[in-house]
Amino acid sequence: MPSTTVGDHLLARLREWGVEKVFGYPGDGINGLLAAWGRAGNEPQFVQARHEEMSAFEAVGYAKFTGRVGVCAATSGPGAVHLLNGLYDAKLDHVPVVAIVGQTNRSAMGGSYQQEIDLMSLYKDVASEYIQMVTVPEQLPNVLDRAIRVATAERAPTAVIIPADVQELEYSPPKHAFKMVPSSLGVALPSVSADAEAIRRAADVLNAGRRVAILAGAGARGAAPELREVADLLGAGVAKALLGKDVLPDELPYVTGSIGLLGTRPSYELMNDCDTLLTVGSSFPYTQFMPDLDQARGVQIDIDPKLIGMRYPYEVNLVGDAASTLRALIPLLERKSDRGWRETVESNVRSWRETVADEAMVDADPINPMRLFHELSRRMPEDAIVVADSGSAANWYARNLSFPDGVRGSLSGTLATMGPGVPYGIGAKFGHPGRPVIVFEGDGAMQMNGLAEMLTIRHYWRQWDDPRLIVAVLHNNDLNQVTWEMRAMQGAPKFTESQTLPECDYAAFAASNGLNAIRVDEPGQIATAWDEALAADRPTLLDVRVDPNVPPIPPHASFEQMKDSAEALLKGDEDRLGVVRKGIKVKMQELLPHRAGKK
Repeated sequence: MPSTTVGDHLLARLREWGVEKVFGYPGDGINGLLAAWGRAGNEPQFVQARHEEMSAFEAVGYAKFTGRVGVCAATSGPGAVHLLNGLYDAKLDHVPVVAIVGQTNRSAMGGSYQQEIDLMSLYKDVASEYIQMVTVPEQLPNVLDRAIRVATAERAPTAVIIPADVQELEYSPPKHAFKMVPSSLGVALPSVSADAEAIRRAADVLNAGRRVAILAGAGARGAAPELREVADLLGAGVAKALLGKDVLPDELPYVTGSIGLLGTRPSYELMNDCDTLLTVGSSFPYTQFMPDLDQARGVQIDIDPKLIGMRYPYEVNLVGDAASTLRALIPLLERKSDRGWRETVESNVRSWRETVADEAMVDADPINPMRLFHELSRRMPEDAIVVADSGSAANWYARNLSFPDGVRGSLSGTLATMGPGVPYGIGAKFGHPGRPVIVFEGDGAMQMNGLAEMLTIRHYWRQWDDPRLIVAVLHNNDLNQVTWEMRAMQGAPKFTESQTLPECDYAAFAASNGLNAIRVDEPGQIATAWDEALAADRPTLLDVRVDPNVPPIPPHASFEQMKDSAEALLKGDEDRLGVVRKGIKVKMQELLPHRAGKK
């Protein structure tokens, strides 16, 4: 065995880049790397998931919550295939992830060998920004360095493929010679501000507006102070795209909350009534939830010129970093003396917050899912990281959770895939071992991916400075989001054969693995359960029996959607009576007068 193999140098190079964790799963296609890991004393740490897809999700969660590159590793063939969904999640949410993937020996390639897949073709789309196969040792540093730099610069997944035999070759660096490509470490990205003349035009548009709305996305996360100052100068309300939920705290009186299918009524009203729109760091896809196309003048700020000018007929499109571009804009903005628009926005927000609190306390059978989220908002740790899986959990996360300043949160935004909740939480814990992490998981997602990853939590939790990783399972034995989508969008009753889940004792599963487990069967237990979980000395699973018949219908549901839902129920939906009762109770809270709305 050579003294320094390609595998050895790969790990050394990752360490030089500051990579501390690699989320992966073993297989003979990366045996050379695994042997190198053994010689390296497990540095960077190999974090073993239960499935390669979970490895990719953990790398995405790690990258989302740390701002650093996430790295995942998998074997050739099926291992490489399994990474794809997590890598697409990174691609669509613009997250830097590097995948290191094995391949069969070079001598076998093209021979229909076992586990041989054309990985360059397979990864051509998901890693379109950069994918390369290392075929000789001298190629390695440049390929790995570029994969990391491109992932960082483009906020995208990249892939490095290393055949099994290459991993075991003796490493030799690129020479100062023809057709050799030496490389170097590190990247210092610029702070990009938009063109000065364009900023002047943007200021003119914003100064002319009387009712300014701001839409903030994940790209505005590093610009919170600037965003607050702009909102104050313009007397604007701020709505947040789902991936930007943690950009500004919900305690600010002019923050209207989430926008879109999972959005709030104040955000809907903000967009319906504004005459000017400023979008910062968001490519929010649902144009129908933005102002009418001829209603408002628009300005967009985004770091990515490929995403600028999308979704709305913006008058001025500024390419630049959100913080530096807003800083350049602020001296040119005129403080609006008429605060009537701001007062209307704040009144709408106050009324909505009362409505949401009242809706959470509506009786259900047995538990109103909104109350689970509402009770956490009342005791949210100031340094918490919150994750929601796709499905009905995302509805309540978007509308019913209130984030104070400092709390981070995310989910699978654009791909909206099921199953990343628990692995996101694991990635977050490895990135921030001293912070509490809370995951909201539907029982469908829990059965799909979460149960197995509870074993990963058991395996690693003692490494974390703060042991609190809380997984709250919305236990209703229904794939609830799709059930409601079928009712509202297809006018079809619940199709039991596809929607009903097998019963599972999630608390028993967690307890059998030495984790804290709490069953919550009635609403009066929710507050105590949160208090116990937040004070626990180990990870906790909350098995919460929620009512599937509480409608996740947004406050701006169209008449057609309401009519289709009603018709679906009349067609023989097995839950029709419960749905009608719960729906009336919940919607009544929006119709009742509230203190904030009284003159």
